[in-house]
Amino acid sequence: MRGFEITGAGGADMETIRAWADEEGWNPGDSDRFAFAVADPEGFLVGRLDGEPVSCISAVRYGSDFGFIGFYLTRPAVRGQGYGMRLWQAGTARLAGRLIGLDGVVDQQENYRRSGFRRAWNNVRHEGVPRGAADTAAPGADGTPAGVELVDAALLPFGQLAAYDRRFFPAPRNAFLSAWTGLPGRTALAAVRDGRIEGLGVIRPCSGASRIGPLYAAGPQIAAALLRGLAEHAPDGLVAVDVPDVHPAATALVTGLGLAPTFEAARMYTGPAPDLDLAGLYGVTSLELG
Repeated sequence: MRGFEITGAGGADMETIRAWADEEGWNPGDSDRFAFAVADPEGFLVGRLDGEPVSCISAVRYGSDFGFIGFYLTRPAVRGQGYGMRLWQAGTARLAGRLIGLDGVVDQQENYRRSGFRRAWNNVRHEGVPRGAADTAAPGADGTPAGVELVDAALLPFGQLAAYDRRFFPAPRNAFLSAWTGLPGRTALAAVRDGRIEGLGVIRPCSGASRIGPLYAAGPQIAAALLRGLAEHAPDGLVAVDVPDVHPAATALVTGLGLAPTFEAARMYTGPAPDLDLAGLYGVTSLELG
């Protein structure tokens, strides 16, 4: 492949990758790249043809035994010429020996299966402007259950927040979580009862619907209260949340609030799916980094 090389992504490349993802209709967060960069500074690769970026992939290492692949893209004009496969090989080689996860778009899922990935569930994006209280939310005027308070997550001890996140993600990701919840323009709300965290949600601005993720909760009432509270920070009230279809109560909640499915991707792993608190997972953090 004369003229083709693979390099690490620089700052300008991260913005290019975001723009490419936007063109694909993935609606990435406006500032996601800043949190992605601290997750694993060397985890983003770019394929260049005669110096120009034509393909990309993220292969992010978490802890000592987990990795996640995302942003696997080749520009339409050069697809089918092997550049994407070269980058795929470089990304998976970077995660060799680890359990690897990804969220596969529909037209790539068969290719991922041939590479050893197996579907664990589908993350289905639901979008819309949440309407009033869902059937599950009644106790307070805003639907928040009695004894539960929604607070700015930045006011909580970060160690408590990180420990809560570990129930829903298979490896520590403290640097990423700190950036993800604290970047300007975002709102992170925690549901607290008697000093315990019983829910967490983050909303971030995007070129389309504002994205909510993660959305964790001890039950549907708390999830609904968080979702509605976060939606108040969306410029036009329009939000999107990626809901795991293995959690029927989560699907029932978002559809009950008036959100409709618009996109889906299969959560796939190279080995057994990690043991996560799926009953509390109402929306995944990111389709790009897990």
